[in-house]
Amino acid sequence: MTTAVAWMAPVCALIGICMAGYLGSWVLKQDPGPDKMNGISLKIQQGAKAFLMSEYKLLVVFMIVVAVVMAAALSPITALAFVTGGVMSAAAGYVGMHVATRANTRTAHAAEESVAKALNISFKSGLTMGLCVASFALLGLSLWLIAMVFGMAAGVDINAELAGLMHTNIGMVEGFATGASAVALFARVGGGIYTKAADVGADLVGKVEAGIPEDDPRNPATIADNVGDNVGDVAGMGADLFESYTGAILAPTILAATFGALGGYFATGDLVWALVTPLLIAGCGIITSIIGLFAVRTKEGAALHKALNRGTYLAAGIEVVVIFCLFALWSSQSAEAQPLWLFGSVLCGLVAGLAIGKITEFFCSDKYKPVHKIAEAADTGAATVIIEGLGTGMLSTIAPIVLVALAIIGAYTFGNMAFPNATAEGGIAVGLFGVGLAATGMLSNTAITVGVDAYGPVADNAGGIAEMAGLPEEVRDRTDALDAVGNTTAAIAKGFAIASAGLSAISLFVSYQATMHHAIPAFELTLTDPLIVAGIFIGAMMPFMFAALTMGAVSRAAHAMVEEVRRQFREIKGIMEYKAEPEYDKCVAISTSSALREMMLPGILAIIVPVAIGCFNPAMLGGFLAGAVSTGMLMAIFMSNAGGAWDNAKKYIEQGHHGGKGSDAHKAAVVGDTVGDPFKDTSGPSMNILINLMTIVSLTFAPLFIMVQGLL
Repeated sequence: MTTAVAWMAPVCALIGICMAGYLGSWVLKQDPGPDKMNGISLKIQQGAKAFLMSEYKLLVVFMIVVAVVMAAALSPITALAFVTGGVMSAAAGYVGMHVATRANTRTAHAAEESVAKALNISFKSGLTMGLCVASFALLGLSLWLIAMVFGMAAGVDINAELAGLMHTNIGMVEGFATGASAVALFARVGGGIYTKAADVGADLVGKVEAGIPEDDPRNPATIADNVGDNVGDVAGMGADLFESYTGAILAPTILAATFGALGGYFATGDLVWALVTPLLIAGCGIITSIIGLFAVRTKEGAALHKALNRGTYLAAGIEVVVIFCLFALWSSQSAEAQPLWLFGSVLCGLVAGLAIGKITEFFCSDKYKPVHKIAEAADTGAATVIIEGLGTGMLSTIAPIVLVALAIIGAYTFGNMAFPNATAEGGIAVGLFGVGLAATGMLSNTAITVGVDAYGPVADNAGGIAEMAGLPEEVRDRTDALDAVGNTTAAIAKGFAIASAGLSAISLFVSYQATMHHAIPAFELTLTDPLIVAGIFIGAMMPFMFAALTMGAVSRAAHAMVEEVRRQFREIKGIMEYKAEPEYDKCVAISTSSALREMMLPGILAIIVPVAIGCFNPAMLGGFLAGAVSTGMLMAIFMSNAGGAWDNAKKYIEQGHHGGKGSDAHKAAVVGDTVGDPFKDTSGPSMNILINLMTIVSLTFAPLFIMVQGLL
């Protein structure tokens, strides 16, 4: 086998892009409904586009500055890869949001006929986003790897010198992942601040103080709230999964190149397979996600989550068969290794990902006891809602962390069994390649995972348009049913991203250790070194500082939003009687300016801190990464699941339980949901990006750390 088979990856990516184009055009051809609905949708489109363009202008400046630093400190190729990763991430988010902001009114109009038709439109809109995310990421990354790494190995025997050059070149490709992660962090934080400032302001003043329904056209913050669903939960979420997906593919590939450079790990043919396999797994995932699309359909009155699960499980089942055949083919061509065992590593990631999804569903869905207990706590007030929600979020970390730990152990064991004759250098074991493949397996079906997630904001927007356009109550009931399932599927997608971030971070961490040890033989990570222990504590603190910055940003932005909504209710006479229209643009402007101002500091710190520590002491940076990954994963799971549980507890009460809408229990649940908003949509989902970004930045800038240590 030659690396020419790597071209299958960009071919699969192009198929995904074509399918995304077809689905997007199909969605846009659907009936958007009457002019009143279109007018509301147009305001949402304009607000979302204006924010995204303003955000991208800031990111252009940021990326130019970082690219110049990279070109000077590392290489111009690394800088170019960095820009490419950022641009493709931003492009995927823009295309997905363009379709989503137009699918909302079409979904609302379809809901007038049936929930099945509304699901069809909203899900195809979400899958458009999912295919853009997976296909853009795989296309860019595969072309960079083919150009810089795989082409060097085509048709030649790999000796130590060539393997070392491959390792150097893949270091340049790491810039692509760094660019994707940087854009993802800003998009997730900026979009999260925007959407939650509007959401909190709309809820606290509109629902709690004024007593009007959610998305009531009299609420000045309602347009900003619906814009936020798109910039935060579509564009931001897409960028989040883009970087997780990129890291999951690149992590085992980097490990393979690292092991090849160290020597003694892979035979020539096995190294080529090890380099190509992560791309092939990802490419197959795009095709299986497209197949899964045809299983997502439902009938009126049927359980919506079963239709979505059916598509996800079908895609995963086909992917398992394809991956098994892939490793069987590798095994048939390997003389020294038994690569079929690596199928076990991938299976560990897939099974762990699906299991974490079910656990997340248990803690966040209104079908199960944890959410019911939060709703029950609402009978005694907002304080008990918050206490119960915090406890639920903390409890929800146990099973996912145990599953990730078991996946690591299992994947590591299978990896060692695949290469029984491999030697070890510097304490680096080839079994860790299996851990990297587990992350690839976990996110192999990213396209449909994002699709199942991204349909939720479309359904949420559709409900808002139905409310503002005065559509019959049964239409809002249908969109609310879609939205409630969307909250759960969003939490499940976050679970996948968080767990895969942990597995990818371990692989990248090991690559960092191996790279530093290869260049500096005295480099060692041990708990007897006080600098490493200090690094662990500083790293463990980073997610808490990051959460504080992002939560504080939402609080400040929400405060300004609350004051503006109160001002309009107080000064604009006739709003409550439908005789005057609120100044929606003022609230949109507050969310936009607050998000753009507040998103910069957390993102910049995530890059500067690891680079500064690495220049001071690379071993201390190793401890820093270990501490950040451990607490970051826990914080991510805790905050995301607590927020999802609070949200669905409110919706559970709105279905008529514990007094229903307008009851004291409902008001208490709204407070809990308001606290949970920045938990689940700003701080929590940003944690996995923080983990990946700091790890990939450390690996990308390793040559700089080596150079600095040589000068000291």
